[in-house]
Amino acid sequence: MKQLETKLEKSLKEIIQEAFSLESFNDDLQFQSTRKEFKGDITLVVFPLTRYSKTSPEVTAEAIGQQIIEKSNLVVDFNVVKGFLNLSISDEYWQEAIVNALEEKGSFGINTAKDGPKQMVEFASPNTNKPLHLGHLRNIFLGDSLSRILKAAGSEVYNVQIINDRGIHICKSMLAWQKFGERETPESSGMKGDHLVGKYYVIFDKKYKEEITELVEQGVDKEEAEQKAPLLLEARKMLQDWERGEEEVVALWKMMNEWVYQGFDATYDHIGTSFDKLYYESDTYLVGRDKVLEFENKPDFFRKDDGSFWVSLEKEGLDNKILLRADGTSVYMTQDIGTAMLREEEFHCDHYHYVVGNEQDYHFKVLKLILQKMGYSWADGINHLSYGMVDLPSGKMKSREGTVVDADDIMREMEETAAKTSRELGKIDELNEEEQNELFQTIGLGALKYFILKVDPKKNMLFNPEESIDFNGNTGPFIQYTHARIKSILRKVGTADIKTGNSLIELGEEDRSVVKALLQFPEIIKEAAEQLSPAHLANYLFALVKDFNHFYQNTPPLIKEEEESVKQFRLALCELTAAVIDRGMGMLGIRVPERM
Repeated sequence: MKQLETKLEKSLKEIIQEAFSLESFNDDLQFQSTRKEFKGDITLVVFPLTRYSKTSPEVTAEAIGQQIIEKSNLVVDFNVVKGFLNLSISDEYWQEAIVNALEEKGSFGINTAKDGPKQMVEFASPNTNKPLHLGHLRNIFLGDSLSRILKAAGSEVYNVQIINDRGIHICKSMLAWQKFGERETPESSGMKGDHLVGKYYVIFDKKYKEEITELVEQGVDKEEAEQKAPLLLEARKMLQDWERGEEEVVALWKMMNEWVYQGFDATYDHIGTSFDKLYYESDTYLVGRDKVLEFENKPDFFRKDDGSFWVSLEKEGLDNKILLRADGTSVYMTQDIGTAMLREEEFHCDHYHYVVGNEQDYHFKVLKLILQKMGYSWADGINHLSYGMVDLPSGKMKSREGTVVDADDIMREMEETAAKTSRELGKIDELNEEEQNELFQTIGLGALKYFILKVDPKKNMLFNPEESIDFNGNTGPFIQYTHARIKSILRKVGTADIKTGNSLIELGEEDRSVVKALLQFPEIIKEAAEQLSPAHLANYLFALVKDFNHFYQNTPPLIKEEEESVKQFRLALCELTAAVIDRGMGMLGIRVPERM
């Protein structure tokens, strides 16, 4: 629709200048889509123009409307509603726009100039003491989709993740396996490596709580018991041994981490996402420690009496922030500083997007401030894409207690639900077993991704598996089914053979709705990239599919259409709609089937 606004703006500026006897008129005009209850395609907001016309908004709009009808073939009718001038655009314009879009079907909506900023998206970034869960899936889906949208909008994009592979939580899994594991391996247990390691994280917590209870029964204060429980003391010693590089502990750490990495890779492969670069906390915390020490004698950086190293953020209205403990060891902030510097040295991006839950809002605000205080101008490009938590109808999830919804399990359950629903609806009759299994995966994973991505990232959300798999309403399967329906039409009737200059047809309201929705696609991609919101794209696709289904149900079947020009134009709408659904869902990381 931006192209339409650009065309209109030139004519309207000349009309406004002449109609109100102005020496010149260079103000930007305000356009918006005409509301559905009024006739028209695009609306000019007239209120700002009354200072030139010196008349009421209605009189101003009427004068402009009369002139545009007389002087432009683009506008065929108008109506005035208070201070709004609703313009009806010619059928010829809409048909030519669809022909042009269809000719560039392979790249329609995509910024092929690739002239956007260089951007990095960090997402996933799990701990190596447990498998990925439903909360991680929201993170991964957001990061992967954002990356795809930014690329479509013209940016060079790098996907990265930081692997949280060190710390006391990692040692808890290691210690529990060492004490209770009886040398169990992924191969001997038949479990994915990340699931096996997560099992021992839960076992540690269970045994740790038993020790606390025993100490409390012996008369020890609960808080003291939590700090003196033998298992926790052993885990702390194991962390110290790891940091000193003790060979046996490091070997155990490497072995169990490798199990986890293999499990993560299998999950990422199933999801359909990948990374250009992996960073490991076990490397970056050392870089961060060395970097912050370079600022020891700089303003706002100081040591306390105990030897710990801090930065003052009081000028910014925040607390002081510790960077190194009294014993010289790093904190999370320090390793994030190191990671950020490594990335800038290697990639030199304009924007660095951290896809991390909203419980870390303060952390990333402080990270950006510290790097700016260090004098790094590139830190201005740091952005925290903060997102809300995912809960289930049964309540919140807790990793330590083993009550999280495992990512692999939820994806498998979604595919099983897709299979059950598809069989009940009779949507697989023409498919062989291999095609059926592929379809179930496509529908199940698509339902999960779409249900999560259609929600604004900043909002907390409740995930309802049954609601997400519905073949009606604002769901992935509904959009996928529409794509398959269009493909079926094209197989039966053929693809469009439409060119500029073909006989014009009179567009009905159903035609115009689909045309206008399709032509919004390039702007939607741009807006989704600017807003860093896949939800903007997801909900556009749902609106497009609703318009198409209304068109499909309220126009004669194409296979029976006798007027060739009408048939070819409506085939063009079908073909372009399928292409937009395919490309748009692809930016959400969702495949669309040819048959359902």
